[in-house]
Amino acid sequence: MYSAETTLVVPGPRTQSAGSAPPAPPAQWHRVLTLLADIGLMIGTRAVWTSAAGHRPLVAAVISLCYASILVCGVLALVVGRARSLARVDLCVLVTGVTLTLCAWIMLHNGSDEALLTTQAARELAAGHPVYGQPWPWLFGHGVALTPTVTGGYDLTYGYPPLAPLLTVPFLWLGHGGTPATAVSTGALIAGTVALWRMLPAPWRSAATLVCLGFGMLPSYGRLGYPAIVALALLVPVVVRWTRTGAGGRLGAGGLARAACLGAACAAQQLPWFLAPFLLAGIYAVRRGEPGGRAAPVVLRYAGTAAGVWLLINAYFVVSEPGRWLKGVALPLTQGAVLHGQGVVGISLYLTDGSDRIVWYSRASLLLLAGLLVLLVLFVRRLGPAATVLPWCAFYLATRSQDGYYLLMTPLWLAAAVTAPASAFARAWQPRPGPLSGPHRRPARIAATALLLAPALACAAVAATGTPPLRMRVTQARHPTPGTVSGLTLQVANTGDTALAPHFTLTTGQGMDPYWRVVRGPRTVPAHGTARYELRAPGGRFLLPRPGARIRLRAFTASPQTLSSTDVQGSVVRGSVRAAR
Repeated sequence: MYSAETTLVVPGPRTQSAGSAPPAPPAQWHRVLTLLADIGLMIGTRAVWTSAAGHRPLVAAVISLCYASILVCGVLALVVGRARSLARVDLCVLVTGVTLTLCAWIMLHNGSDEALLTTQAARELAAGHPVYGQPWPWLFGHGVALTPTVTGGYDLTYGYPPLAPLLTVPFLWLGHGGTPATAVSTGALIAGTVALWRMLPAPWRSAATLVCLGFGMLPSYGRLGYPAIVALALLVPVVVRWTRTGAGGRLGAGGLARAACLGAACAAQQLPWFLAPFLLAGIYAVRRGEPGGRAAPVVLRYAGTAAGVWLLINAYFVVSEPGRWLKGVALPLTQGAVLHGQGVVGISLYLTDGSDRIVWYSRASLLLLAGLLVLLVLFVRRLGPAATVLPWCAFYLATRSQDGYYLLMTPLWLAAAVTAPASAFARAWQPRPGPLSGPHRRPARIAATALLLAPALACAAVAATGTPPLRMRVTQARHPTPGTVSGLTLQVANTGDTALAPHFTLTTGQGMDPYWRVVRGPRTVPAHGTARYELRAPGGRFLLPRPGARIRLRAFTASPQTLSSTDVQGSVVRGSVRAAR
């Protein structure tokens, strides 16, 4: 029996109730971001497929399936009607990117000098032998790059903190060469990518796939075995929502875990050393800006935990080989490697004939780093969102200003941009000296910025405007076969006030070829003196480039650090050869 209020339900087509609305479609920018990540996976993939097709058909087949996945994801990114469905497409793009990264590693896993050094350090560690200060010259040559120094030698030792070799030890069974180290760095890149993808808000996740696995940039560094990739993976949880670290005056388990990751990253490679002060300064400013904020205790606990983890990882080496360990972890800062990179040093390398004030590039880099840190403290509300980018600007003025120093940490830029926006710094504490808070504060802030950056720019100008102290002229060349040179005879004049001990090399590109051996000639050229040198090409002969290519004769000196260069035209070399005959 039914009451008057009872409604009999008759089966039929479902109708949508008036109170519910269809799920909102994904934002168009989310679709575009997913599509860009999908497209980015194709960059460099064809070269890997071409290599695999002739040697590993199964890998080529997997890459072909990845192409199909890219096409399907491209379609779905533009047609799915729900945000949840697009999130699944984002996951598919990530899985495709990871698969392509693994396929590329299978085809190219021998690594670079970084991988060889890390693997050899792991082998020495497993055997109970010293790791630091041990030259391993047999690792180099045969296409493996060398790092020449201004002393006329090469850096043949391991010069990074020990975490990467420690992680590589369990993978030594993978084989000879640098394969174990490349497995660690590639695995770290994948783990860091997945962590960043998971920690970002859902609409932004494909951006993690794009910057970590797309473009072909970071996967190539992973296959080369760079320890910096391990550091990058550890820095991901440190940087994501880093402005919330210590919120409410308590680190908690999450804050302690982030501090531990920062310490471990600093124990993997030296690049995190430059980022850490900026993060600590930013955390202090944000926490002090909170009502009743306890900034100092939070930052001290955070820094102390990171330092403790760093020391724990280094403890064995601190005890077993303290002197060699200290020199080893500081080696990139003290080794005196020759100029190289895409920064301001290009003026002395390519636009002029050198400089007698090379050391001023290093001073400029350190002053710029310090100036940017002070600017962050003074203007943290404006510069805080760029705290993960600012440290790498200093490398543009360094003697080693390679683009790897910038692009290796670009995923951190994304992590901060998405999870630490300008609103997170709205109430951050800023010191306000009188001139910066007065009625003319805008001109005062511009003047303060210029004042803090001026020393670095002045040092860079001093280095770039230096003059080459040595004047060199090729008087004779010997070539055993057409198109090769086996030796050179030089007339060298020292125009400076200091005796110089030169080391010579002949280059045809952006890098530095091995040094030529001095067969006859004095160790030093006296001030305002001249000397005659006979040089022998490394390996017995130097292959001349095609006519019209630029050939540069370079001379480096260590004390003081100088560079002198002169163009040697191929026709001049060949002419001197004919004269010698």
